[in-house]
Amino acid sequence: MIVGIPREIKAGERRVALLPEAVARLAADGHEVRVETQAGAGIDRGDGEYRDAGAAVGGTGDAWSADLVVKVKEIQKRELPRLAGGAAVFSFHHLAHESQRTRELAGRHASLIAFEELRDANGDAPLLAPMSAIAGRMAIDVGARLLGRELVHVLVLGAGHAGASAATAAAARGARVTILTRSTRSRDAMAARGFDAAVATPQAVERHALEADLVVGAVFVPGQPTPTLLPRTLVSRMRRGACIVDISIEEGGVAETSRPTSHAQPTYVEEGVVHYCVGNMPAALPAESSEAISAAALPYVREMAARGVARALREDTALRGALLMWKGRVAHPAIAAAAGLPYTALSELEPT
Repeated sequence: MIVGIPREIKAGERRVALLPEAVARLAADGHEVRVETQAGAGIDRGDGEYRDAGAAVGGTGDAWSADLVVKVKEIQKRELPRLAGGAAVFSFHHLAHESQRTRELAGRHASLIAFEELRDANGDAPLLAPMSAIAGRMAIDVGARLLGRELVHVLVLGAGHAGASAATAAAARGARVTILTRSTRSRDAMAARGFDAAVATPQAVERHALEADLVVGAVFVPGQPTPTLLPRTLVSRMRRGACIVDISIEEGGVAETSRPTSHAQPTYVEEGVVHYCVGNMPAALPAESSEAISAAALPYVREMAARGVARALREDTALRGALLMWKGRVAHPAIAAAAGLPYTALSELEPT
């Protein structure tokens, strides 16, 4: 199989999906790997390292002229014409609240397999989890920096990998931490670790948001937009100068006032509250993040390369659950419904 690794072009993105060590494994398996020049520049991994690992290093078109393209971030507008080659794209896609983008990708006959939807045999998220943990840890550092002082009361909305990481980091800085989650199981797990944890009722969210100096949005519902837990009317009553760090922004965000920002311009003030809504937060730690992504993605890339993408989708439960679209037909019911497109089950797609 031909595997392509393009250079990331999203603003502020410095990660690379597969390190030279991973490329060497694919080359040893007998596959052709095409890497776009400077794909590893953001983490100081040069073209020479990829050549030494067995890759062919060339232009953008070479990396996209593949059977399987492996990248970090969702397909950007400038990359849409590259889909004409018919490659399946294995990356973060974040289509849960992007109906227009879903329709555009369907019109381009895209085949998409999503990092964020992939679950292993234990139900864990091997690609999403490490990025969420990094973002959760970063959220506390960002919040403290924006406040210009040590944290007093941190409200964490969500108790998954991002929420747990944020809560742990905040507690380590001496802050009082409250975790609100819609899952009683997650609540009990966090309470067992000594955190003040409760169910995220509207009343509980309101009470703690009004007391907090930092609110971390760390809610993720697979295949669904993030529920709006902080309506504008509540944000307007929060403490002046308080901060919202919305890790959930790529699925819509936990606050009605949240809108995507970038590493170049990460913050804005709305209703007297500082908002930080950078979707690709872990790009600020590109080497650590790239190592985690490469290690987690490689087994699935090797499997798809060995079996062929279509066969791997049919036979591997984890990959099958991560399939969003096949040749333009939407294979995820919630994303199809949100975009007003027909849903087609994998059994009907008959990928070949």
